[in-house]
Amino acid sequence: MKAIIEPSRLAGTIAAIASKSQAHRMLICAALADKPTAIACPTLSADITATADCLRALGADIAYHDGVFTVAPVKAMPEHAALDCGESGSTLRFLLPVVCALGPKASIKMHGRLPERPLSPLWEELERHGAVLSRPAPDVIAVAGKLAPGDYTLAANVSSQFISGLLFALPLLNGDSTIALTGHLESAAYVTMTVRTLALFGVDCPMGGNTFTVPGGRRYASPGQAAVEGDWSNAAFWVAADHICGGTLRVTGLDPDSPQGDKAVTDLAARIAAGSSLVDCQDVPDLVPVLSVLAAVSPGVTRFENAGRLRIKESDRLAVTAKLINALGGDAKELADGLIVTGKSRLTGGEVDSANDHRIAMSAAVAALACEGPVVLHGAQAVDKSYPAFWTDYARLGGRVTLEDEP
Repeated sequence: MKAIIEPSRLAGTIAAIASKSQAHRMLICAALADKPTAIACPTLSADITATADCLRALGADIAYHDGVFTVAPVKAMPEHAALDCGESGSTLRFLLPVVCALGPKASIKMHGRLPERPLSPLWEELERHGAVLSRPAPDVIAVAGKLAPGDYTLAANVSSQFISGLLFALPLLNGDSTIALTGHLESAAYVTMTVRTLALFGVDCPMGGNTFTVPGGRRYASPGQAAVEGDWSNAAFWVAADHICGGTLRVTGLDPDSPQGDKAVTDLAARIAAGSSLVDCQDVPDLVPVLSVLAAVSPGVTRFENAGRLRIKESDRLAVTAKLINALGGDAKELADGLIVTGKSRLTGGEVDSANDHRIAMSAAVAALACEGPVVLHGAQAVDKSYPAFWTDYARLGGRVTLEDEP
């Protein structure tokens, strides 16, 4: 789908969509709990749906109606479970250890760039504790065997999702386990979100030094009801747009005390809009595309560092973000692990491609607010991964966008 985005100015109030990061975690815990759970989740996305579908494949009964998931937990698993993760890295990395802990034979299907995204060292650690993993096809993982409790070790600077996956899985084993982390923990806020969600479902995983202690033989205890909070990651596009449009937007439904690391967007966007800045992206890599767009029309030079992981996301986000900004008349230079963006007063407009990346597509829409001419965006449907209503909300706030089918 192609989006033709004319220069415009957004204004009004927008409610934050549900956090897919928290929705993943709540759905998994509810599917492993002792009784049904009602989870208020007012908006859906392709990634949230992928996690729900995978949990159904494992034997959970999950219904969605009027903004609420009703989750009846897994009671009996199929002899062979066929999971389809879509393009959701969270779904894959959270559920691979869970499948290994539950013990069925399973196949896990992946789409898009997901088969290219790394699973090491999680893969080797699962195999070391009893899982039997193979790749019968580049886009399929075959799972057999069953995890044993014990001492697990992970490099903390590779992916916080690996740690979260083990934290979900290890309570299901018949003995206690530990997870020792080596190196600096990146995206620590997302591990905190996992620990808080586990605690909500009655599982405490204390951390001493660099090691989690995970009790085994646990059945998650449902709280009965839970609610998914607003998503700071996707609200970031409106926060950046607000700075470009001169303070005309208000985002509601966000918790300033949330464990979500991307709540830092409020401070980071203000700093960038005020002038030159150095942004350490180690804990907020997903903010880089839209903050780079803001930097492209802010005074001074902004340097984004410690963002090397963006090269293995839905696209190579460093390369694609630089290409987007430069195609629209801006000035962005790639670094090995970041970007240098030199601000201009306005951008020109032009033609860009989302590279099938939801954050690139939405960043292009924000960039169009600072352009003299139209932005033609190919692959506009990429927003469905995290924010299917984005174009509707963009238009409702005053954005001028026309969507057209492409061959």
